Amino acid sequence: MSGDGLPPLREVIERFGLRARKELGQNFLLDLNLTGKIARAAAPLEEATVIEVGPGPGGLTRALLAHGAKRVVAIERDPRCLGALEEIAAYWPGRLEIVAGDALKTDLAALARDAGEVQVVANLPYNIGTQLLLNWIATPDWPPVWRKLTLMFQKEVAERIVAQPGSEAYGRLGVLAGWRTEARILFDVPRQAFTPPPNVTSSVVQITPRAHPLPCDLRALEQVTQAAFGQRRKMLRQSLKGIGGEALLAKAGIDGTRRAETLLVEEFVRLANLVQLAGQTGARPRQHPPGRGRP
Repeated sequence: MSGDGLPPLREVIERFGLRARKELGQNFLLDLNLTGKIARAAAPLEEATVIEVGPGPGGLTRALLAHGAKRVVAIERDPRCLGALEEIAAYWPGRLEIVAGDALKTDLAALARDAGEVQVVANLPYNIGTQLLLNWIATPDWPPVWRKLTLMFQKEVAERIVAQPGSEAYGRLGVLAGWRTEARILFDVPRQAFTPPPNVTSSVVQITPRAHPLPCDLRALEQVTQAAFGQRRKMLRQSLKGIGGEALLAKAGIDGTRRAETLLVEEFVRLANLVQLAGQTGARPRQHPPGRGRP
């Protein structure tokens, strides 16, 4: 038996035939010390509804419940895993809700409705982790329904999320994450902690929403960062030529000889707002009215 009174995870995997599938980005985390560490990093959980994506056989799910999560909503695409999750739900009656479906197509706001404090805690499937994060950051309403994200990514992706200007890892993901959130790497997870072991080290990242992010149109910001970092070795006057070039940079008060990795998030926002104002995105602005920020 495992420490929580449920069968060991390896036994559960064998009983339900849960061979990890590469096409689903599955790498099961079986180390109970690490699942407990992740749950503790997300604390306090006693008043939280925790949304977990890709629970698999439920190692992290168990840890979240054992560490006091009021309610866990587990979104699982793989029907083979549902039996293992149902056993956990029976062990903790009324505290685990299982949602069978694709997290990319799941309305997080609908799951969080009337849920009180909401956190997302997950060992994200590698193949959709970045897109899920961008979806959660790009929500039209701000502050978002979630109070905190505690997520596991490949270490390389984690470093891009938290990257600062001037670093080699700084790029589009760092700008988009830095615009609306604050992110930090909590700790690394060795590949040997997973079944099967991935080819890379993983990292757990904690992300919290900024109370008052700078007003900006998301699509304009994506357009500017794509142009700038798409040719990151070139000067901005060249890489941004297609969306205004020298004239745009002059309006923003930015030296055209600089390169993308030297710009602060605030400078990218300034450029995006000018692009949006010029009507080059066809997008409606997503402003953040006063008073919407979290205190």
